[in-house]
Amino acid sequence: MLAAGVVMLMAAHAGPAAAAPARGGNVQEAMEELARIPGVVGVVGGAYVDGKPLGLGSAGSRLLDGEGGRIPANARFRIWSQTKQMVATVVLKLVEKGELGVDDKLGDLLPEVVHKDLVARADEITVRQLLRHTSGIPDWYAEKPNPDGSEGDPSFDVFDFTTPYRPLDLVRWSRDRPRTGEPGEKWAYSNTNYTLLGMIVERVTGHDLATELRTRLFDPLGMTRTYLMVKPPDGVKGPHNHGYYPDADGRLRDVDRYNAGLAGAGAGGVVSTAHDVSAFNRAFTQGKLLPPELQRILTDRPPASAQPRGDSSSCGDDFSITGGLAPGSVAMTFYSADSRRQLALSFTLSAKPNAVELDVSKAVESIFCPSS
Repeated sequence: MLAAGVVMLMAAHAGPAAAAPARGGNVQEAMEELARIPGVVGVVGGAYVDGKPLGLGSAGSRLLDGEGGRIPANARFRIWSQTKQMVATVVLKLVEKGELGVDDKLGDLLPEVVHKDLVARADEITVRQLLRHTSGIPDWYAEKPNPDGSEGDPSFDVFDFTTPYRPLDLVRWSRDRPRTGEPGEKWAYSNTNYTLLGMIVERVTGHDLATELRTRLFDPLGMTRTYLMVKPPDGVKGPHNHGYYPDADGRLRDVDRYNAGLAGAGAGGVVSTAHDVSAFNRAFTQGKLLPPELQRILTDRPPASAQPRGDSSSCGDDFSITGGLAPGSVAMTFYSADSRRQLALSFTLSAKPNAVELDVSKAVESIFCPSS
């Protein structure tokens, strides 16, 4: 459920912004090309210009080895750590209303993490630092990061689909791991930050996170097919692609029932569609959800942040990418600098996510710049 190594906003520059094209390329053909990438089982995607569909497509198969047929292009999928930006927006909406402060201390907001000794230096860590991944709190997901700073392999049993993990259980896993820095010192990706932010939302509002996301974001933005998975056996509703992950013997196993308790606010438990996730992205990047001074908390680069490059395009516009990945699948949303264009994709896999090379630049170009 994690956004292993995917920064919330990753910029890829390709030249000055240009007006959106009057027509686009064939989205279905682009999906069919992406489905040929080794390790991809299925792919769904949708492209939008000014909120209007440029095209939808799906390719590959619902199940492994070509089984299960092709799913509808408007199928739901897990968006993984794109959830973080949604949770962050809810947190900052509470700040805007004066119900929370960006410099409030974690220890004051969640005293139990102090009393149970679950987070070191909780009395120094602020909401701002949690939002920007500068708290120094280690990640609960993987014991050791990869050399590039992204998450390593999961430290838990990926195939445990039924244990009802609580957010505090996940925070506890991180306690004995080395801190990544002083509070506020530098950027270091940690799902624990957002697990804690989800708990803060529930403590401040008195409502569960799923309700707050729905009432503050999903309903107002018309994201009618989007929801937060809460606990097992929650999963993806309706027809959808299945992803696979190798077990200790290298045998591929279906992880469609990935434990919802390992998702939530941290690893990213939101299930959405290309239409809905594009609607959120468009509203966020257009500044319709937060005042500028609060939005900059999420978009300004933290100190010493690792900024992986996104896929670039040669069609006269800047495209950025936000995304997430976890056992079985990768989700990503590309968007133009002027916020008019979005391409939302979900790939289901037959390998570990970091073993699949997903070059999407040609698809972005063929869809938005068919004449280039």
